[in-house]
Amino acid sequence: MSAPTSPADLYRHSLRLLLDKNIPGWVGLWAEDGVMEFPFAPDGWPRRLEGKEAVAAYMRHYPDHIDLQGFPALLIHQTTDPETIVVEMRGVGRLTRTDSPFDMTYIAVVTVRDGRITSYRDYWNPLALEPGTDFAGSGR
Repeated sequence: MSAPTSPADLYRHSLRLLLDKNIPGWVGLWAEDGVMEFPFAPDGWPRRLEGKEAVAAYMRHYPDHIDLQGFPALLIHQTTDPETIVVEMRGVGRLTRTDSPFDMTYIAVVTVRDGRITSYRDYWNPLALEPGTDFAGSGR
């Protein structure tokens, strides 16, 4: 399969990779100098990851903590910048440690240049996780 060309297609492809628990494939969509930000991250959690390697380290154990099973609501909005999209989505699955439901609403602002993610601002709600949840390299 050839690489998706539009930011929306690349993003949809990234979600399929997450559902397949293909973290190396997901990280492969990133530019070497890509930046991932979490503006609402609580104290002790990373707020900014700089570079593909930092993103890879953060996401490496994601499937060990969250078993994503679907994205039942996905809206992708084009912006005046053809390389930037705004995504509204809901991710559902299970928290692996407790086998309790995972149901998270996200808003993301994603920029793609030359077919790679260069910026990803993830506006998720950390208050929706159970206390003590260990999440994807957060050290929690």
